[in-house]
Amino acid sequence: MSMENILELQQVSKTFPKSNFTLENVTFSLPYGAILGFVGENGAGKTTTIGCILNTITKDSGTVKLFGQEMLDADTSLREKIGVVYDGDNFPAYWTAKQLSEVMEGLYTQWDNSLFQKYLEDFHLPAKQKIKHYSRGMTMKLAIAAALAHHPELLILDEATSGLDPIMRDEMLDVFLEFVQEENHSILLSSHITSDLEKVADYITFIHNGKLIMTVSKNDLVYNYAVMRCKESQFLTLDPKDILAYRKRDFQIDVLVSNGKEAQRKYKGVVIDHVSVDEIMLLLVKGERV
Repeated sequence: MSMENILELQQVSKTFPKSNFTLENVTFSLPYGAILGFVGENGAGKTTTIGCILNTITKDSGTVKLFGQEMLDADTSLREKIGVVYDGDNFPAYWTAKQLSEVMEGLYTQWDNSLFQKYLEDFHLPAKQKIKHYSRGMTMKLAIAAALAHHPELLILDEATSGLDPIMRDEMLDVFLEFVQEENHSILLSSHITSDLEKVADYITFIHNGKLIMTVSKNDLVYNYAVMRCKESQFLTLDPKDILAYRKRDFQIDVLVSNGKEAQRKYKGVVIDHVSVDEIMLLLVKGERV
């Protein structure tokens, strides 16, 4: 285990016989001081993976290391260092933020009430109003505030931005970027809102049908990855080794390549475009591989 990773998954697998879903040999790591975007369509296995990391789901095989060690159920001190936000109801609806704070104080030795109050103000959340009267966006912000207020080192966010409007999302992304300014802090951010990940993630891990497709650094994605728009005749001249994935469309074939500049030199006259996380996702999921 290298000390530079706050989280490491090795060959993590889990099968649910009833639903016929298998998470298969998932391997990736999250370095300290980084944000890893975890992307996949609904049902791809993001939430199952997070369950295996947090031990709320018992994995069938593989290892998960947090802060360099495997977490057992008894490891409350490790859990203290993790802030978690789920997509959906994180807290009972009849509580107020004030009651939530009192409960959290009993759960976390590091609970920081003044920091929590500061987030409530920053996020415009009324402390005395019942959570059930909050909008969906407000409840997500409350969950993020509560996760941050016990001074975690690792934040695990499962679709935590999905209920927010674009302006709120932007505010939250700033909060996340500020959090990882501390070099011992990291974030695992699962999302299907890929524009969020393009803004903040250092690495993006793609998962589809329970299998990890690939992990790519954001710089690589922005500067190197590209999509070639080929005619059939051009496509036939490509070296299969250059093709990560391809997808036939009406009169062209889109080809994902890991190095656009090199492809430009090698294949004269082919149109080459920058590629968004969305388009990579589509090509990897809907496209074919050689």
